[in-house]
Amino acid sequence: MKISREIKAAILVLSGILLMVFLINYLNGKNLFEDDDTYYTEFDYNALTKASPVTVKGNNVGKIQEIIYDFSTGKTRVSFTIDDQLNFSKQSKIRLYKTGLMGGNALAIVVSNDGEPAKPGDYIASEVEEDLVSSLTTSFSDVSDNLDSTLSSADSLLVSLNGLVRDESDNGIKSAIAELNATMKSFKSVSYSVNSLVKENDEKLSSILSNFDAVIKDLAIITNDLKGVKLSKTVANLDNTLTTVNTLMTSIENGEGSIGKLLKDEGLYQNLEGAASQMKQLLEDMKLNPKRYVHFSLFGKKAKRYDADGNEIEDKD
Repeated sequence: MKISREIKAAILVLSGILLMVFLINYLNGKNLFEDDDTYYTEFDYNALTKASPVTVKGNNVGKIQEIIYDFSTGKTRVSFTIDDQLNFSKQSKIRLYKTGLMGGNALAIVVSNDGEPAKPGDYIASEVEEDLVSSLTTSFSDVSDNLDSTLSSADSLLVSLNGLVRDESDNGIKSAIAELNATMKSFKSVSYSVNSLVKENDEKLSSILSNFDAVIKDLAIITNDLKGVKLSKTVANLDNTLTTVNTLMTSIENGEGSIGKLLKDEGLYQNLEGAASQMKQLLEDMKLNPKRYVHFSLFGKKAKRYDADGNEIEDKD
């Protein structure tokens, strides 16, 4: 059968129209040859376009179908399609995030397998991820605030340091530096004096060190000699001697032996005390009446006698 030119033209026009419809839907995120599942979510504001991708871990798995403002709730309602091969639960999240520094937003499915599996037509909860630029802006804002306070503190510190430098009083930094300079000069002078003293007495110091070395050697010899002495035996003998002395002192304390009896016998002490008293009286009497005890006659005359009271005793014929 022969096809007329008019039919061919009609077929060509219809094919062009179908191709145009397909391209328009494809550009709007619709693929007429794919069987996708449609889901819904809501945001407080709209930052999407129909060309914004729907991703899972950075992989494109869907398209946005429609973005509608809901006048009753004041939220933006978004419908999107996902490849039916993706399985996730209703506990999953739809995250709005920025795709790059130059702008552009997308939806990411944060997959969760907990709970009931999601079905086409279900509502999935949403969240908004803070983008890098906003985060950096906030961070730089905080840094700027901190930098302002730091600069203010630094300015106050510089003002205080400037005041110290300009202070001409004893508490000023100039005075402290001058005193430090004077101290360093004095220390330098003392150092020179010490150096000259060492140079002048170099021979004496060498002699002193030599003598000290000789003393050290002598001490070493004495130490070696002491090593040969039987100190343990000497200490043992000394311990025995102290034990004997301790025993002797104990015996004397107990009144044993001659010394102990002399020290502990009260009668002997009283007799000695009486004898000493009588001796004292005798000496006093000899001093007062020496004629009683010493008789001397040049011509042989008989010596006179006296009684205890000092009266002369006459001889009886």
